[in-house]
Amino acid sequence: MFRFVARAASGAMAASVGVTACLLPAWACSAELGQAAGAPDAEPLPPPVAAAEAAPIQQIEIVEKVKRLNEAREGIQTQTGASVYTLDNAAINAVPGGDNTLLNQVILQAPEVAQDSFGQFHVRGEHNGLQYRVNGIILPEGISVFGQSLDPRLISSMSLITGALPAEYGLRTAGIIDITTKNGTLQPGGSVSIYGGSHGTVQPSFNYAGSSGSFNYFVVGDYLRNRLGIESPDGSSNPIHDDTKQYHGFAYLEDVLDADNRLALTFGTSSGSFQIPNRSGLQPPNPPGWNVNGQTAFPSQNLDENQREITQFAILSWQHSEGLLDTHTALISRYSSLNFQPDPLGDLLFTGISQQAYKRNVAFGLQSDSAYKLNDAHTIRAGIYLQTDRSTSLTTSRVLPVDATGAQIGTTPVSVVDDSAKTERIESVYLQDEYRLLPSLTVNYGVRFDNFDAFTSGKQLSPRLNVVWQALPDTTVHGGYSRYFSPPPFELVGNETVSKFAGTSNAPAATQADSPKAERANYVDLGVEQKITGELTVAIDSYYKWSHDLIDEGQFGAPIILTPFNYRDGRQFGIILSTNYAGRDLSAYANLAFQSDKGRDFESAQFNFSQGNLNYVATHYIDLDHEQRVTAVAGASYLWQETRLSADLLFGSGLRASVTLPDGSVIPNGTHLPYYTQVNTGVSHVFHIAGAGMLTARADVINLFDREYQIRNGTGVGVGASQYGPRRGYFFGLSKSL
Repeated sequence: MFRFVARAASGAMAASVGVTACLLPAWACSAELGQAAGAPDAEPLPPPVAAAEAAPIQQIEIVEKVKRLNEAREGIQTQTGASVYTLDNAAINAVPGGDNTLLNQVILQAPEVAQDSFGQFHVRGEHNGLQYRVNGIILPEGISVFGQSLDPRLISSMSLITGALPAEYGLRTAGIIDITTKNGTLQPGGSVSIYGGSHGTVQPSFNYAGSSGSFNYFVVGDYLRNRLGIESPDGSSNPIHDDTKQYHGFAYLEDVLDADNRLALTFGTSSGSFQIPNRSGLQPPNPPGWNVNGQTAFPSQNLDENQREITQFAILSWQHSEGLLDTHTALISRYSSLNFQPDPLGDLLFTGISQQAYKRNVAFGLQSDSAYKLNDAHTIRAGIYLQTDRSTSLTTSRVLPVDATGAQIGTTPVSVVDDSAKTERIESVYLQDEYRLLPSLTVNYGVRFDNFDAFTSGKQLSPRLNVVWQALPDTTVHGGYSRYFSPPPFELVGNETVSKFAGTSNAPAATQADSPKAERANYVDLGVEQKITGELTVAIDSYYKWSHDLIDEGQFGAPIILTPFNYRDGRQFGIILSTNYAGRDLSAYANLAFQSDKGRDFESAQFNFSQGNLNYVATHYIDLDHEQRVTAVAGASYLWQETRLSADLLFGSGLRASVTLPDGSVIPNGTHLPYYTQVNTGVSHVFHIAGAGMLTARADVINLFDREYQIRNGTGVGVGASQYGPRRGYFFGLSKSL
């Protein structure tokens, strides 16, 4: 559900006008509507009068300081002219699965977001291009593909910011996922819960927030075990060899030094082990018919590939807000690693290579953002971001010897070691002015400069211009132009030395291996929001992006590691229709997105592609593999006393797949997979226990009609395997307040 509004900043900041939306359910969208009484799983604040009677004067003062500092922190950033979709913790808990779902499933509620395999999702036709922020601070990118390092339980509110972005947003521009964490002063208390059901799912968790004087804290942790860690490769409900065990932890510690200053420490950790699922009843293909020490047969159900992912981050931040000036400065660190263990024999027989891969990235950053209210018409914002990170890649591949024709000439595997390490440096600065030209017209103009040096290097000065016009009391028009500069994801860049595999079963069809380059793009966005009644709003938004060195990613081997590559030219455009009904007890939304995403001519990491694909794409625009022409999401939530009923729907026209013509030639990404729908339902009820708080019970059905559908079929540019959406699952949970 989306509700676009003109939003004005409060406190010392100048008016800030943005296009904002609120996700299902409407009563839970605290930014615009406030928190309704009776919302399940919410952590309600006491009314001001009751708080004044119950809390010491000193604590009341601390609460007011935290609120003021939060408002000032929000005012440092602006979303003028961008599209902002916001939901809070209560909204997450109101939909099927609640905060027991992974973060990517939560974000799929937003419009223009298409689901993919390995927990990926695509915003406005981009393969990745996402930047995560916690309380406004950038998290350096990690290596994880299907691991989720951020737990929805830590969210107080979350915004997905898309469109033509103002100057403070850079490096990753498809979407900014900005999470505001819970706070022990404003949201004290917590809960313990247990959730589980189909696929052997067991998920205990806890969270607690509290304060002592000027110090407050929030901690959350969970453990997840099930037998559907990665999407099913054959559509079965419980695939062979697909167990996962995951741990997540998060802590936010804050000390309010005085009315104008606070220090905060943020920690996060995630560890996940995954079995790579198998299909049953297959044997190694013949040809080529590899022979390993006399063995040629191997049942596919016996393959034993495993992957482990670890992510850890820490942020030390200081906020100063005094008079007309607000600043927020942070030191950032992040550790990310991935370890893939192959099946030593089976992988060789099926693919001609058994590769053990280990990748590690350690990043450190400095971010500082400031906002200064020059006068009633102008607010000046400026900031700097510095990052250095070190990536290490260690691979040992077992391959078989072949002759010049590709025929096997020996049955004893040989090892190819390919280790490397590289350092990346990023420097970014921006300056912008938010100018209230008229009471109904706000213009935000600025410029940012980005420079990076890694496997390749580049720099760019990028102008930005955004406009929001309150044309009528119930009509808001927004538009913008942004010049974008996006370095390739350094931690994922493949460093395979192609020449080392000459004369082996892993010899590539092409030997060219240019390093990925930075993408440079122009982006325009235009949209209108109309409030029909007090409860009903509709909106339309459109965008067009044309780019050089368009960045895409693909899986080109057994390890679930995405490798970036470039198309020389890219063209992407789309249109989004949104409707939202926000009643007292009933909330509903429906969103429909159309898009087209095309690229031409591979110009980096060419050794990953067949010669036929290289030749075709050199002269033809093709649809990008992650393009989904039509995506729709809808949902409704109804509150009756202490019981909430909810349902949501995902609809897609299917991601891309390659098509083989009658003459045997292949058009990469030349068709799409079949249309699909997935309907989820849920019910929750809050029981009030005298003297013991609340007990919340919930029951959810995922894929209610048990529709079997493919997300990937194993063909297409950079598509490594077949994956299916989840089959019908039944889940139940209990949560006890603390």
